[in-house]
Amino acid sequence: MKVGFVGLGTMGAPMAGHLLAAGHDLAVWARRPQSVEALAQAGAEVCATPAELAVRSDVVISIVTASADVEALAFGPQGLAAGFRPGAVHVDMSTIAPATARALAARYAKQGVGWVDAPVSGGSQGAIDASLAIMAGGEEATLQAVMPLLQAMGQRIVHIGPAGAGQVAKACNQMIMVSVIQACAEAMHLAAAHGLDLATVRQALVGGSAGSRVLDVMGERMVKRDFVPGIEARLHHKDFGILMNDASHLGAPLPVAAQVWQQLNALMASGWAREDTSVLLRVLEQAGGGRADA
Repeated sequence: MKVGFVGLGTMGAPMAGHLLAAGHDLAVWARRPQSVEALAQAGAEVCATPAELAVRSDVVISIVTASADVEALAFGPQGLAAGFRPGAVHVDMSTIAPATARALAARYAKQGVGWVDAPVSGGSQGAIDASLAIMAGGEEATLQAVMPLLQAMGQRIVHIGPAGAGQVAKACNQMIMVSVIQACAEAMHLAAAHGLDLATVRQALVGGSAGSRVLDVMGERMVKRDFVPGIEARLHHKDFGILMNDASHLGAPLPVAAQVWQQLNALMASGWAREDTSVLLRVLEQAGGGRADA
């Protein structure tokens, strides 16, 4: 396929690379010229604007930060919508508000352009390994048309429902995952208060019913106090803002998520937005007057 790609960060760059390796005719656009250098050297075409990218593409894939970024990319000046022809598809793999996904799908439909919201889980390593879990929202026929592209980037692709449904599933994923990170932080904090060796406690926990990939990865980060970001905490804070706003509008009580949301707010206020989310351990230490070293 003739594929366009926007969003060449720590996840997007390897994802685009997989598409190129799979033999697709790839073009890219980025605000920062240095972001496209490696892919251009590998054979990708570089476009000057999103509209130019859309003109030459059957499908454009985007993975950017927030709802406003996707809206601007799609319908801003020289946006994708200005270049798409009828029958083209925008696959957005960002994590955005479900309502934004639905609104963009409706706007695109008026000009005969398809839409799939396909947020991912698996982090930067999953992007590198092409092992991402992909949660898709949109029409079945549109999803099937872009399935070869998704299969080049992920291993588990599930059609959740209509436009926006993929984003709802991603919100659920983030709610569970970050709540478990918070639980791991509290467990490590309690063990430290007892004067125990955290590595030994974690070793015991990962072999029992509390064992999980989150405890394995984030627990180890907490033990080693390695807060260099895999995913920056500000992004999980953004994701929780989306799901808590939706919960408020829907009248859906989320008591555990609400407590985690407050811990993420405290994390942001402490200036740790660009640390790994495992830095939630330091939020507890700061509140309790315990260790909160750099």
